[in-house]
Amino acid sequence: MKTLLNIIWFVFSGFWLFLGYMFAALIMCVLIVTIPWGIAAARIGVYALWPFGKIVVPTPNAGVGSFLGNVVWVVLAGWWIALEHLISGIALCITIIGIPFGIANFKLIQVALMPLGKQIVDLP
Repeated sequence: MKTLLNIIWFVFSGFWLFLGYMFAALIMCVLIVTIPWGIAAARIGVYALWPFGKIVVPTPNAGVGSFLGNVVWVVLAGWWIALEHLISGIALCITIIGIPFGIANFKLIQVALMPLGKQIVDLP
């Protein structure tokens, strides 16, 4: 079932979200100082490409550094990626079939705003 959901997600939302994250990762890696944010953007982008069957959990040893890094992330790229998730989620919720995918987009907003201090793990 998760494979079918991931394929539908990829067609209607995942690919475009993935491109947004990869664009942010590219910009962050080009700026050298922001490479850690670029790596986080690429990691979350792959998750946004195939989200079903995975879950985001907090990293147990994340501290103040992750919080400060997330503040920088929100200013540099997080707000427009979160906006991309919001717009995509609203568009998907227009149809009854798209509602679960819209809700998945709304859940990704939290990760888009605060990617540091989070891990992506497979569901058991």
